[in-house]
Amino acid sequence: MRSFDELYAMAAERKGGKEALEDMIPLPDPKVTEMPEDRWLAVMTKCIFQAGFNWKVIETKWDGFEAAFHGFDVDRCAFLHDEDMDRLMADKGIVRNGPKIRTVIENAHFLQSLRNEGGAGAVLGGWPSTDYIGLLERMKKDGARLGGMSGQYAMRFAGRDAFILSRDVTARLIAEGVIDRPATSKTAMRAVQGAFNTWMDQSGRGLTEISRILAFTL
Repeated sequence: MRSFDELYAMAAERKGGKEALEDMIPLPDPKVTEMPEDRWLAVMTKCIFQAGFNWKVIETKWDGFEAAFHGFDVDRCAFLHDEDMDRLMADKGIVRNGPKIRTVIENAHFLQSLRNEGGAGAVLGGWPSTDYIGLLERMKKDGARLGGMSGQYAMRFAGRDAFILSRDVTARLIAEGVIDRPATSKTAMRAVQGAFNTWMDQSGRGLTEISRILAFTL
């Protein structure tokens, strides 16, 4: 497995130098732990609906989603009932996918459950980056359709420090001998976390930065 400095040099060469590379590397939001729970529900919902769908369509309809789900007020969404489902399934302002609509209710319950642990910001935003796979496992277990890429994108778009196992990041991890195929097992995810932890120690950078740098090496 190459060192972070070696991987950084590869990415910089491909992207036109260090200055150009740095301009392309996003940083997590330092205030992510303060993000209100309605925004956590909104970003989860957006990523769930975008999965397997044209993202531009979801973006175009997003104002309709905000209106249909009462600004993603967690308590209101948690208590949506059958009559609300009928209303939502007839609402042309959103994508009318019943199973995905139900995830709004289920993930509202998930966010409510985090209040006893300090709230969504503290748990989701403050989860240690050195155990990011633990957070992904928690969301997969207790949330709805938050396993796999939807959960990873939700955390990145929310602004927390996060890696995304995109095609390019996965290809680099395979090239470095960290995994031998896309990481779907717990063993593979532990190997991925271990590699990121090593690169974080070497660089002083977080998951978001390292993830993007890995992607830019290809």
